[in-house]
Amino acid sequence: MNSTNHVYIALGSNKGDRLKYLQDAVNLIFTEIGSVNSIAKVYNTPALGFEGDDFLNTCISIQTSFSAEAVLEKLQHIEQKLGREKTQSNTYESRIIDLDILFFNAESVTNAELTIPHPELHKRQFVLQPLRDIAAKFEHPKLKKTISDLLLECEDKAEIEDIKIWLKNPSKQFDFSSYNYIAIEGNIGAGKTSLAHQISNDFNAKLILERFADNPFLPKFYDEPQRYAFTLEMSFLADRYQQISDDLSQLDLFKDFIVSDYDIYKSLIFSKITLPEDEFKLYRKLFYLMYKDIAKPELYVYLYQNTERLQENIKKRGRDYEQNIDDEYLEKINSGYLDFLKKQTELNVKIIDISDKDFVNHRADYLWLLDEICGE
Repeated sequence: MNSTNHVYIALGSNKGDRLKYLQDAVNLIFTEIGSVNSIAKVYNTPALGFEGDDFLNTCISIQTSFSAEAVLEKLQHIEQKLGREKTQSNTYESRIIDLDILFFNAESVTNAELTIPHPELHKRQFVLQPLRDIAAKFEHPKLKKTISDLLLECEDKAEIEDIKIWLKNPSKQFDFSSYNYIAIEGNIGAGKTSLAHQISNDFNAKLILERFADNPFLPKFYDEPQRYAFTLEMSFLADRYQQISDDLSQLDLFKDFIVSDYDIYKSLIFSKITLPEDEFKLYRKLFYLMYKDIAKPELYVYLYQNTERLQENIKKRGRDYEQNIDDEYLEKINSGYLDFLKKQTELNVKIIDISDKDFVNHRADYLWLLDEICGE
């Protein structure tokens, strides 16, 4: 999984439709860089260091997998896209849009292109005021003072007006509010765990991950499938039952919903492929005895990928015991899932083909996938 970086960004505009430029910038940051966690109020502030119209200023916090240097490059691209002309001058001037990185995690970065924390932020009330709205207790990693303390000590006494306007968070276009429990499913290497992680991070969901890596029978099964199939499936059955019972029964008041990278019915799908008919009948009987009262997901998302893409993903993640999985086994799993899902009447199922998508490395693909999940 790519690491998640927490970034604070200052936004300002004093030319043209200032509010629209701020909103357009937030939208583009969301589309091209990462999820927007919070947005401060918008403040009207006088131009500092030159004669010009008043600025509208605000700050946002975002999460992104990009490095500080990549975020800077993307912010500069967004400025240009919105019409800001690139100049060689370091003097203050009127700007359609101005985007500055204030903090990147709690890191200090100094190179020819970038200085983090922003070297002037503690001197600027038009930065500190909106920043306090969303990060009052955040501690400056060099000055070792909170944003609230820095604002109290700031010598800049320019008049700042709260104009009682808030920008819209573009993440609100993806609405998960009607779901308490979402299951992400797919074949081996389809990306279900990656997607569950991303949704959990971006939409404040409780994350439930299958503990398959702890199963001692899994490597043995791939070496000798006939010998270890029943043992493996029974151990999964018991472990999934214990985990899902525990996780679904523990209410988390600070999370909006639950997202899981598996559904309990995968036990039936895999066991039907791996077990002889007589063993499968016994297994199925035990399954329904154990799971009859377990809550079902309100949305079941199946990520379909063709066999070629699955094999590419399996090779990339490099688990030794998976490297010899053959195409036929993956195709049987896909068929097993699709046959199962076509017969479902109780589950709300969305089957999404992501064979030509890479939602982990391309944000546009991730946003497309969210739209497919949340759309009608």
